[in-house]
Amino acid sequence: MKSIRLERVSKSYDGELILDNLNLEIPTGQFFALLGPSGCGKTTILRLLAGLEHVDSGKIYLGDQDITNVPIHKRKINTVFQQYALFPHLSVFENVAYSLRIKRMSDDLIKAKVSELLKMVRLSGFESKMPRSLSGGQQQRVALARALISEPEVLLLDEPLAALDLKLKEEMLLELSQLQDKLKMTFVYVTHDQFEALTVSERMAIMNVQGDIEQLGTPKAIYEFPVSRFVANFVGNTNFIEGKLQISSGKYSVEVDGLGLFSVYTPVEKLWMIPGCRLYVSVRPEKIFISKSPKEGFSNHMAGKVIDIIYYGRSTQYRVKLRNGLYVLVFEQNEEHFPQENIDYDDEVHLYFQKENVVLLEH
Repeated sequence: MKSIRLERVSKSYDGELILDNLNLEIPTGQFFALLGPSGCGKTTILRLLAGLEHVDSGKIYLGDQDITNVPIHKRKINTVFQQYALFPHLSVFENVAYSLRIKRMSDDLIKAKVSELLKMVRLSGFESKMPRSLSGGQQQRVALARALISEPEVLLLDEPLAALDLKLKEEMLLELSQLQDKLKMTFVYVTHDQFEALTVSERMAIMNVQGDIEQLGTPKAIYEFPVSRFVANFVGNTNFIEGKLQISSGKYSVEVDGLGLFSVYTPVEKLWMIPGCRLYVSVRPEKIFISKSPKEGFSNHMAGKVIDIIYYGRSTQYRVKLRNGLYVLVFEQNEEHFPQENIDYDDEVHLYFQKENVVLLEH
């Protein structure tokens, strides 16, 4: 297996610059996700890797090989598209076997390879079925088997689960993760769905609307320690509270109008962190504890009134209007084993969070 490297890659469409001197390295054998809003250039990157588009400038490497101008059929890279692109007039077996037929392999070898892959994607017994008779999840598995049959070094997945319902999507995400772990192949997964990216990837790159990579790292590192407001807001939900930084005896706090001082903790001091600078406190909704009665043992406290409640089954979301007029989201897990307070609309509540759960972001 080989790593992928893009060096100073630029690409324009109809005079509009999509990628500008992009540098990106995707490690060997990892499940890597490209996450960003629609139009940020993530699908363009996939098409450049596949050879479906050509760079305006820059280089693309597969391992040590420069594949910038290598034609599609000579790249050991295959793609699974959002619409699957199955041949409607061919059976499941023949869809998967198609590339092997082109290479004029023997019937016995084709049968052995196709049978092995269909077993791997849990479609044994479906060989004679036609694509139109399959469910969305089954069609997705056929597309996967067809992409894997030629033993590529890299598999590209372009929003492959977009057409599936939530339950089936969750099942397919698990299957994709297990398949990649078994094959040890480099998977590059493009999506605008942060749930999908967080679920399957070992590493991920967050792209902003300008086509730049805003942050690169593990899902946990990106979620827990976003480097910008864009990342914090795009990957999950968060609360932004504007304030002024105070530093005294090496301890950090943030002064917020109408709420007082918040104790905060930062493991790494950044250049913009000077006393008196304006910044944002970012606190994830699930990091906030909600109660109708005062509690002890928390670094920070806010108070307000519940104005909205959404029940999600596994969790409940509260929207709280603070005493300074700011609105805050709180997520509470619905745990049957732990008695929870009955919090209702218009209840006066206390909100608590620890300083370790605060991320400071530049204004």
